[in-house]
Amino acid sequence: MSGLLPKVELHLHLEGAAPPGFIRGLAAEKKVDIARIFDERGNYAYDDFWHFLKVYEAATEPLKTPEDYHRLTLAVLEESAAAGVIYSETFLSPDFCGGRDLSAWREFLHAIREAADLAERRDGIVLRGIVTPIRHLGPEKAKEVALCAAETAGDWVVGFGLAGDEKSGKPKDFSWAFDAAREAGLRLTAHAGEWGGPESVRDALRDLRVERIGHGVRAIEDLALVDELAERGIVLEVCPGSNIALGLYQDWRSHPIHELRERGVKVTVSTDDPPFFHTTMAREYDRLATAFDWDEGVFDEIAKTSAKAAFCDEKTRENILKKLEKAHA
Repeated sequence: MSGLLPKVELHLHLEGAAPPGFIRGLAAEKKVDIARIFDERGNYAYDDFWHFLKVYEAATEPLKTPEDYHRLTLAVLEESAAAGVIYSETFLSPDFCGGRDLSAWREFLHAIREAADLAERRDGIVLRGIVTPIRHLGPEKAKEVALCAAETAGDWVVGFGLAGDEKSGKPKDFSWAFDAAREAGLRLTAHAGEWGGPESVRDALRDLRVERIGHGVRAIEDLALVDELAERGIVLEVCPGSNIALGLYQDWRSHPIHELRERGVKVTVSTDDPPFFHTTMAREYDRLATAFDWDEGVFDEIAKTSAKAAFCDEKTRENILKKLEKAHA
């Protein structure tokens, strides 16, 4: 069932979606030694979330040029399309793409967009970008990222977020960057409620005034917060396979996505960094169907919730919704 259903993904890190074989091949071309980040089977290897962050950043070492990102984008979108994704939003960071230099960022962005356009023609998948500072690099660098985002905001760069180590600083430290992005017309999301607990969700909502929360699952530990999320229509970008792979929850049955949905919270499903967590959007659907007896109607509802919460323009949204309607007609 899962492979046939059209899917909408709102929480995908571009570098984190790089197939390990792609990164190994690129590293060999450039004579960059990153063998330490792979296991004996050639998969990414890490011990916990904080080690995962280091491995993630090491995996970006071979990604040096706009052409590298062009190739990366094509590889990632080919995998997503094969899993049934028709629309995706990906986190992009000028920290990795040109060191927060605006002219370099424009070149990287142009290469990524060219690849996205090619993938759309080839596979029918639509991609949009959410510019994201790396939280543990600090608020001053986030300001530079926000300026890059503001200068390139438009029909393709549609959002601004915050990723990285949730235990590094407080959301309010990044309020200047989010204010700048908001003034540029960008829609806002932030990672919270993964490692920082329910209070981190409250902080992101209050101090950054976001309309979506990346992960957000630990809100379940505070039912008053769950009620608030439901009442305000805050959308959670839930990545169950990621949460389970990193040890946040023991197994699929214990993941709170089902209870959050039952309590009226708008939940969506994404893969986060799929090859790191041995998942795809099709696998997420399969495991959720098994764990919670979700049927095609539930997944249709989740895909439509995702499409309505997407940061794209209305014409693009209408096209996505038409594809979803057609698939379930």
